Amino acid sequence: MPTNSALLRAKIELLMPRLFKLSARVWDSPALGELYPRYLCALHTAIRATVPLMETALERAEILAEAGDPVAAGTATYLARHIREERGHDEWLRQDLAAIGRDPDEPLRTMPTAGAADLVGAQYYWIRHHHPVCLLGHIAVLEGYPPTPDFAEMLQRRTGYPADGFRTLRRHSALDIRHRDELMRAVDRLPLGPEHHTALGVSALHTLRATSVLFEEILASASDPVPQLA
Repeated sequence: MPTNSALLRAKIELLMPRLFKLSARVWDSPALGELYPRYLCALHTAIRATVPLMETALERAEILAEAGDPVAAGTATYLARHIREERGHDEWLRQDLAAIGRDPDEPLRTMPTAGAADLVGAQYYWIRHHHPVCLLGHIAVLEGYPPTPDFAEMLQRRTGYPADGFRTLRRHSALDIRHRDELMRAVDRLPLGPEHHTALGVSALHTLRATSVLFEEILASASDPVPQLA
């Protein structure tokens, strides 16, 4: 039988090629210098919600674990450790913005888009009104496919921005490999039933769709239209 993590990744990879193709329109765009700061701001809207989301899920998981839910107990164990590892990553993005000459407070002043609210807000709903294990599907998408080590260097060459404007990407190219593997091991240890597999899959696929919307919003913000997908 396939492992829990293998089943989850098989579902994610149904839609991942579409997201990769969409994001490539940003990285290959002649307007990349204009789009990269907007990418950092969009990423900030998601990353600044990471720790609050996990804290909400941990609180809910601990309540369910006390009532005898073993999946919630395993979810709580993972989240308690991972929360510590994710603190401060939103500040890295503000530093990147400052390094490329942008206002680091820009993502704090601007109202998050509907795409960002959908990406994060669905998780709050599922945590509170279904099961906190849903959040692991969300994390599996956001941390399960880290950028390659040379990705930041490629973007630096194409934009001409200083190296310090890509520190978040460089750090995550290393950190997310370990985080991905830790998450997959945690998922494999959970005594998942069919309803939990469904919850993880629905959450992950929603995250893929909502992340695609974020990239579409970034592309739509360009001064000159970026060509559509073929």
